[in-house]
Amino acid sequence: MKKNTFIFDMDGVIIDSEPIWRDAQIKVLANQNVTITAQDCIQYTMGKRIDDVALTWCQLYQLSVDPKVIEKEIINSVVTLIGEKGEAKEGLYELLDYLTNNSFNIALGTSSSIPIINAVFRKLNISFYFKVVCSADNEDYGKPHPAVYLNVAKKLKVTTNDCFVLEDSVTGMIAAKSASMKTLVIPENAKDPRFTLADEILTSMFDVIDYLKVSN
Repeated sequence: MKKNTFIFDMDGVIIDSEPIWRDAQIKVLANQNVTITAQDCIQYTMGKRIDDVALTWCQLYQLSVDPKVIEKEIINSVVTLIGEKGEAKEGLYELLDYLTNNSFNIALGTSSSIPIINAVFRKLNISFYFKVVCSADNEDYGKPHPAVYLNVAKKLKVTTNDCFVLEDSVTGMIAAKSASMKTLVIPENAKDPRFTLADEILTSMFDVIDYLKVSN
C-alpha cells in the first residue's frame, strides 16, 4: 500500500536557515560576552527546540540570565534574518508540486516556534501547500522525542506507516525513526555515521522526487 503523507522538517530542509540560526545564536551569546562558533551550534543545538537551545547555552556557560530571555532574543533575530535573506532549499517548489499532484497529505513537523514558521511561510509563500502544521513548542518534549511527528499523524488521521519524513539533522532523524515513519535525510554532513540509521540518505529534493517515483 502506498504511503499518502509527507512530513517536512523546516530548518535546513525547507529553508536554508541553519546558517541563520547559527548567526542568531552567535550574536545573542556575544551580547552575554560569550564567544561560540558555527561548529558549536552544530554540535550542541542543531535540531533542538528553542527552549532546549537556550537552556543548553545557559548551562554550558553558566549564564545568570533567564533562558527565556535568550529564547526571545534568538527567535527575534532569526525572524529578522529570515525576512532579510531566507531562501528556499533547491528543489522545494518542485517537490511540493509533485506531492500535490500525486495527492499526498503535506505537513510540517518542526522544532521551530510559531513566529519562525510564520516568517518562513511568508518569505517563501508556501503556506497553502500544508494541510497540517505542528510545532514542537506545543509538545511536552521536543525532538529527538517523536511527539511532534506523532501529533502530525494524529491530526491527519493517518497511521505512522503512512508517513514519509524529510529531515536534515540527527536529532530530527531520531524523532522520525522513533515515530516509526519512513525517514529520508538530506544531511549537511552525509559522512556522519549516525545517518546510517535513516531509511534513505539523499542529496537534494530532486533526489527525493526520484526516490518517491520508484519506491512508492
